[in-house]
Amino acid sequence: MVYLTIVTLLAVLEFIVFGLLVGVARGKYDVQAPATTGNELFERQYRIHYNTLEQLIVFIPGLWSFGYFVDELWGAGIGVIYIIGRVVYARAYSNDPASRGNGMLLTVIPSYLLVLGGLGGAIWSLI
Repeated sequence: MVYLTIVTLLAVLEFIVFGLLVGVARGKYDVQAPATTGNELFERQYRIHYNTLEQLIVFIPGLWSFGYFVDELWGAGIGVIYIIGRVVYARAYSNDPASRGNGMLLTVIPSYLLVLGGLGGAIWSLI
């Protein structure tokens, strides 16, 4: 399960980096805690970070379920696509939120494949 561990921790590290970028944006745009609004460019960084948190709750269980019940290498490979998708999403969203579509697709499609594949594999193991 070493590949799943690496992909999981890379996804968590990516989340941490996005959080650090929120802190940088908070200082740069003078948005004092606990405020989460006040400057559109700060709000974009905040949403990138928060949306990544929302996606992780789907991604991580899906990754591990798929890796356990279907195939670890395929699961890890799909997980890498998710991580790349988050970078594409973050770059697009920070430039123009309307352009985030490709990054979002590169995030949700892998997550849904992992969840559905893991569920299918778990059910198949019962049969």
